[in-house]
Amino acid sequence: MSRAEDLAASLGIGRQWREVIRAAPREVFVPDVGLACPEQGAPYSIDRRARPEEWLSAVYSDASIITQREDGRGDPLRIADGMATSSISAPGIAFRCLELLAPRDHDRVLEVGTGTGYTTAVLSARVGDGNVTTVEVDPEIAERARVNIAAAGFAPRVVVGDGLAGAPDNEPYDRVHVTAAVAEVPFTWVEQTRPGGVIVAPWQPLRGHGLLTRLTVTRDGAYGRFHGPCGYMLLRSQRAELRWRVHHEDEARVTATTLDPRTVWEAGEGLRLAAVAMSPGLAYWDKHFDDGSFSLCLFEIGTPDGPWAACDWEPGHDRYEVTQYGDRHLWDELEDAFEWWVRNDGPGVERFGLTATPEGDRLWLDRPTNLVGTGG
Repeated sequence: MSRAEDLAASLGIGRQWREVIRAAPREVFVPDVGLACPEQGAPYSIDRRARPEEWLSAVYSDASIITQREDGRGDPLRIADGMATSSISAPGIAFRCLELLAPRDHDRVLEVGTGTGYTTAVLSARVGDGNVTTVEVDPEIAERARVNIAAAGFAPRVVVGDGLAGAPDNEPYDRVHVTAAVAEVPFTWVEQTRPGGVIVAPWQPLRGHGLLTRLTVTRDGAYGRFHGPCGYMLLRSQRAELRWRVHHEDEARVTATTLDPRTVWEAGEGLRLAAVAMSPGLAYWDKHFDDGSFSLCLFEIGTPDGPWAACDWEPGHDRYEVTQYGDRHLWDELEDAFEWWVRNDGPGVERFGLTATPEGDRLWLDRPTNLVGTGG
C-alpha cells in the first residue's frame, strides 16, 4: 500500500474517503518548511530540501503542520514566535469532520477556511470541483491554495473574504464545512444552506473548549449535537482576548463562600457548557500555588479592563474568600450555573446540544426544546 493508504488504514478512515485520498495527494499541499505538531509528542520543524524523508513522513502522519503565525508576521517554525494562524489539519480530525459532513454525489459544498487547499481538493474529488466554493480571509494564503489545488488537478471556486459572510452568490449549499473554530455560529451559514443541509464546525466559545459540532438546518435555525473535542484556530473576525488580569483591586468587593472552588473546577466540561449558556462571556481557569492553595480565576472574554473575580481555597479553612470587581459579579453567576448543573444531575457534554438562531447560539439539554438557563 502507499503511504496515504497506510495512514488511512491506521486512522480507520472510511472506504469512500480512501479512494478520494489517492486523488488528492497530501504532499502537494504541504509547504517545504513548517512545524509538524503530532497528536502525541513534541512539535518539530520539517524541511523538505534538508531532510526530505522526515518531511514526507510528517506529511503522512497524524500531525497538523503550522504554515503561518501572527497572520504572516511571525516565523511558522518558531513555537515562541506568536499565535499560529494557519495550518494543514491533522488527517485524523480532518477526516473525522468530513465523515460527519457526509457529502453525497453532486452536493454543493461551502468550505470556510481554505488554508493550504487540501480539504478543498478532497471535497472536489468527492463531489466535483464545480460544486465546491471555498472562502479564505488571507489573500496570500488563498493564492497559494489556488496553486496547490490546480497542481492536484482541480478548479473549485476560491473566494477571498471573511468566512463569517459565507458566499451568498452561490447558495444554496447542501453542506458547509468549516475548518476554523467559531465562538458563535454565524447565521449567514444557516441562511445559505438548504433545509436538511448539514453544517460541521468546531464550536469553541472558550479557550481550550472546542467541540466538533454537526448541525442540521431547518427553516428557522440549525440543530445538532457535539461529537467530541477538537482544537482549531478561531476565525479571525471572532478572536477575543482571553486573559485574567487583576485591576482596580481597591474597588473590588470581598465576600466569602462555603462552596469549595475545587468542586466547581472539578465539575468539568458539563459545567462549562452550563456557564456558557447562563453567563455569556464568562471564562474561568485554575491557579495552583506552591503552598497548596488554589484559586479559581474568572473574567469576561474580550474585556481586559472589565469584570474579574477570584475564589481562593486554603487548607484548613471552612469559608473561602471571594473577590469580585465590575458591573458583573462573576463568581455569583458561576455559583448559579453550578446550582443549575447539580439540579440537573451533573450532565456531561454528551447530554448537551446546540441551536443556531438569528439571535445567536442556544444550548439545550437532552432535547432542543429544553433550553439551558430558562428554568429547571
